[in-house]
Amino acid sequence: MPVNVRIPTPLRKLTNGAETVQANGSTIGEILDSLEQQFPGLGERICDPSGEVRRFVNVFLNDEDIRFLQNKATPVKDGDEISIVPAIAGG
Repeated sequence: MPVNVRIPTPLRKLTNGAETVQANGSTIGEILDSLEQQFPGLGERICDPSGEVRRFVNVFLNDEDIRFLQNKATPVKDGDEISIVPAIAGG
């Protein structure tokens, strides 16, 4: 089932400028795999070489950080929205 995924500005060069794309999967991990298949290079910017979401990238499912849910095993259902948000450093 396709869900909408919001792409942050720095990664839109990989999605041909699209702010929102659709991806298929029943878990966050499957959605991220789908994104990589559609937009090669996107996955390595979101996940580290071991396959885990990078520390400086936050992935939200309907405004909830997946780190407080089930990480990449978090189930996704029709109508959900996923947001990829790079962490902002500053002080």
